[in-house]
Amino acid sequence: MYESYSAELLSDSSRGAGGSYTLSPAALHHTGLYVCRAQRGETPYETEYSNLQPLWITGESPPVSLIIRPNRTQHFDNDSVTLSCEGQSDSAGWRVIRYTHSESGRVSHCLSFWGSVTGSTCTISSLSIYHTGVYWCQSESGESSNPVNITVHERPQAVLSVTPQSWMTEGVSVTLSCEVRDSSTGWTFSWYRAVPYREDLTQVLDSIASLFESYSVDLLSDSSRGAGGSYTLSPAALHHTGVYVCRAKRGEAPYETEYSNLQPLWITGESPPVSLIVSPNRIQHFYGDSLSLSCEGQSNSTGWTVRGYTYRWGVSECFTFQGSVTGSTCTISVLHRSHTGVYWCQSESGGSSNPVNITVHYYVILDSPVHPVTEGNPLTLHCLLRPTVTSDLRADFYKDGLLIQNQTAGEMTIHTVSKSDEGLYHCKHPERGESAHSWVSVRGLSHSEAPFSVLRLFSNLLAASPYLLVSIILGVKCYRARVQTGENQSQNAVMEE
Repeated sequence: MYESYSAELLSDSSRGAGGSYTLSPAALHHTGLYVCRAQRGETPYETEYSNLQPLWITGESPPVSLIIRPNRTQHFDNDSVTLSCEGQSDSAGWRVIRYTHSESGRVSHCLSFWGSVTGSTCTISSLSIYHTGVYWCQSESGESSNPVNITVHERPQAVLSVTPQSWMTEGVSVTLSCEVRDSSTGWTFSWYRAVPYREDLTQVLDSIASLFESYSVDLLSDSSRGAGGSYTLSPAALHHTGVYVCRAKRGEAPYETEYSNLQPLWITGESPPVSLIVSPNRIQHFYGDSLSLSCEGQSNSTGWTVRGYTYRWGVSECFTFQGSVTGSTCTISVLHRSHTGVYWCQSESGGSSNPVNITVHYYVILDSPVHPVTEGNPLTLHCLLRPTVTSDLRADFYKDGLLIQNQTAGEMTIHTVSKSDEGLYHCKHPERGESAHSWVSVRGLSHSEAPFSVLRLFSNLLAASPYLLVSIILGVKCYRARVQTGENQSQNAVMEE
């Protein structure tokens, strides 16, 4: 960038004879940028102007001072800063000057470095590393303030991670850890839940997601639990399901990092108040198909909405990911690969359903159930093809990477499911290729669902009718008496012989 400047000949330039120019004594008004030039001959020819040489002179009582708001010399990119020429007397006619070093140093005033001017104040609304330089105030008559060296750094990035993993069962302990990498200590941390855009909350532009989607951040009410860079949920509960971010700040006039990466946390439970019902009931879906997501529960599901977390849209609601809403149901009429993500139901009070992982594919999918299969029930897996073929439905089925059934008619049935059948399944067609992998969960029988034993049936019958108890006791006694009579008769017959 070939920036231009003007060169003003010093009135006492003759003092520079012999190749040196001495300022004695140096004063505040000598602050500035200097260049020199040489000439020779009766018909003189001259050199180019020299490099720019800054000279910074400070004094105890400058007539005007450069005031920086916020009051610090270290700043981050995208920060805003205000530079004002202020003094005990009138500062009219003073303006902010900057010198920044590049391949060829340059000196300029506020408008030249993308600032706006109001009187003797220069405001830079969005700093960049190119604003690093020395700033000072200068009057029309050549007086100067003390110079100030301002440095602009790349804003540190806060990185959020979860331990032990992001998909957990309620009741366990989960820790979110926030770290400012490549930076010194002294940071304090704030913790937020990322939610779909709301006017009353801070909006964040997600530069990681394609097309720069935005979301809002809701400060956690117990954010103080995150002191020291960690935030622990113990025990984790269904309502903790969601997407989290953190941010760090440091200093008396605090400067902050960018918001961290989005960190999802999926908590599942045995008895959510509302369930996300997926139709068709499978994890994997074909590109171009339609999909219905409904929040349904034993009680009223009014006030519950479907939310999704995808790479394309971040954390968002139905209409954002191109769905239509009817009550507590979200319908996506045409699925795209960008709809691959995790979906769940959220109530106005913060309650959550179990999250569901949905994936979208082109040619081969595994038809496996969305929710856990109950122990003892049958399970049938299908290998589906697009375009559909009826002449060759052969498919191999795999569990945890191992072949468990091959050359079937496109389906595999487990007649009585047990916990040992839980795992990661996929199918493979000999010509079309293989499906993605999907986790099949198996839920153990609850006490109320356990099959009746003879003893349990007998106990229930006894509790139902005391008369039945008496009848059973009498029947047992009669049976024993008949048996005893038969045995006595047999013994007498033997003795008579």
